[in-house]
Amino acid sequence: MTTPFPFTAVVGQDDLRLALLLNAVSPAVGGVLVRGEKGTAKSTAVRALSALLPQVAVVPGCRFSCDPAAPDPGCPDGPHEPGPGVERPARMVELPVGASEDRLVGALDIERALAEGVKAFEPGLLADAHRGILYVDEVNLLHDHLVDLLLDAAAMGASYVEREGVSVRHAARFLLVGTMNPEEGELRPQLLDRFGLTVEVAASREPDQRVEVVRRRLAYDADPAGFAARWAQEEAAVRGRIAAARELLPSVRLGDGALRQIAATCAAFEVDGMRADIVMARTATALAAWAGRTDVLAEDVRQAALLALPHRRRRNPFDAPGLDEDKLDETLQEFSDCDDDDPDPGPDGPGGGGGPSPSQDPQGGGDTGARPEAGEGGEPQASGSADSSEQTPARAAEPFRAKVLSVPGVGEGAAGRRSRARTEQGRTTGARRVRGTLTKLHLAATVRAAAPHQRARGRSGPGLVVRRDDLRQATREGREGNLVLFVVDASGSMAARQRMSAVKGAVLSLLLDAYQRRDKVGLVTFRGAGADVALPPTSSVDAAAARLEALPTGGRTPLAAGLLRAHDVLRVERLRDPARRALVVVVTDGRATGGPEPVAQAARAARLFAAEGVASVVVDCESGPVRLGLAGQLAGELGGTAVTLDELRADSIAGLVRDVQGTSRRAA
Repeated sequence: MTTPFPFTAVVGQDDLRLALLLNAVSPAVGGVLVRGEKGTAKSTAVRALSALLPQVAVVPGCRFSCDPAAPDPGCPDGPHEPGPGVERPARMVELPVGASEDRLVGALDIERALAEGVKAFEPGLLADAHRGILYVDEVNLLHDHLVDLLLDAAAMGASYVEREGVSVRHAARFLLVGTMNPEEGELRPQLLDRFGLTVEVAASREPDQRVEVVRRRLAYDADPAGFAARWAQEEAAVRGRIAAARELLPSVRLGDGALRQIAATCAAFEVDGMRADIVMARTATALAAWAGRTDVLAEDVRQAALLALPHRRRRNPFDAPGLDEDKLDETLQEFSDCDDDDPDPGPDGPGGGGGPSPSQDPQGGGDTGARPEAGEGGEPQASGSADSSEQTPARAAEPFRAKVLSVPGVGEGAAGRRSRARTEQGRTTGARRVRGTLTKLHLAATVRAAAPHQRARGRSGPGLVVRRDDLRQATREGREGNLVLFVVDASGSMAARQRMSAVKGAVLSLLLDAYQRRDKVGLVTFRGAGADVALPPTSSVDAAAARLEALPTGGRTPLAAGLLRAHDVLRVERLRDPARRALVVVVTDGRATGGPEPVAQAARAARLFAAEGVASVVVDCESGPVRLGLAGQLAGELGGTAVTLDELRADSIAGLVRDVQGTSRRAA
């Protein structure tokens, strides 16, 4: 068994360690979401925590880790007779991003359930994690329906498995920890709210601290057991402190003054619902217990707010996480008539202290990948500063609710919310023979397949004699996420300040729609003498919005270069993710002025998309009383459709949904 890196040997990351320790003291806090750039010890700290948790007593032979002092009366392995238990270390179970629903919640043996009426249940990862830690690395890449199941189980403390009227329930109480890199995409605000605490982590910029990180890592890699032995005393001290805090927790008093501060803080920051108030109260209580106190002080409330509120203030993916600490202090001061006039901070320990969280650093955390460095933002090298007509970037207009632009046909891509697809979730459209593991039984089709063979199989009782060949898998139709590739004209003809502001507002609206529909997005810009890939396909709409905001304009209109560059991006992406269908959104007024025969070259480039059946839409940015209709001609060459900026709005009179015209060979 691999020796984990000691928790107390992690350098820095005070808020991360504190948030994990508070959940170890009080699992009711609701788990931790750790956001940050790669290589910041997120996974290392989480894996190290399991070694600090006290051992758990379990019923011998129970696959669901029932507590012998209070066994679950509904345990599938029960009922359990009273008796002594056996102790084992608390488990840390990792949920892979590509796990199936049955792997997470468990699976019923449908064949035995139909034929014998027996609830033969194979536990999943939720059962393994009961009374331990469930760790999800890259939780933002987990399928939405799995995240929903995971968070429902965490909230209810139980997991339910239902298959065609046969159900099993078992206890599932665990410490939920998720880590993510925001550069790879965000979680929905509804899912963010279900995590009790959140922490932004970033690598230290202090050379001495970075040196110490490298020194400790090299020492651990050279001799893991010896390195862990050198930190054994510190690990034992923290383990004992967790146990003491757990014992003290029921005695901690949360006074009315602290409750008023919690309520006032949540109201001042306009968080939705009441979950934030409850999480703050539990966190402040755990902070007091961790400090060895029986009273909650104002500083506990402040630290709880820094951990529990930043992610609950995000209204859309373009809002920067964080909390205005000056406003927080003013609110706490206004409601400071609590019974803690002489606060005692208590002992500092690993992860202790009430200093500012890394999430408050506007330059830190995982959002660094979403901010373009100097000179980025779609700046083409071929037409850089030498282009005297270049203008400074225009600010985007206010985004609006955009129409749904969907890819025609039925795909088989990653689950999402844009285009029709054959998926594991959705409405049942038919049945087929089982290939591999049965996940969704089509009961009627299974019965029809087994019925003609009952006499030959010697059926004599009420049970249906079912064989493996009789089972039928339900085919379902749901929605998939697509690759939405934006090809944006940033030339001089688009450079009028008011027009470019409206264009950026429209693209921002489509980006927000792509975020809600779980799409990947990419951004190609063209101006001057060429085209650039401002953002390769990614799940991070934050990064796309940042590149768009910094997009300069000016120069000629190399429309053909922009289309050819987009075609190259799609070709490479098909190799990486062949099942994900593409939707190309060209934002232009249709003019082509760069290079020899620019109009004919643009038409030839557009016909490449039509020949391959790529779904496309042209957003016509032409304005003024006299219009040439060039965007409509471009849409015809692409085999797609054209819409105006006004028609993109969902409340326009043109209708609520517009399917992209044209056919997709891969969707057929």
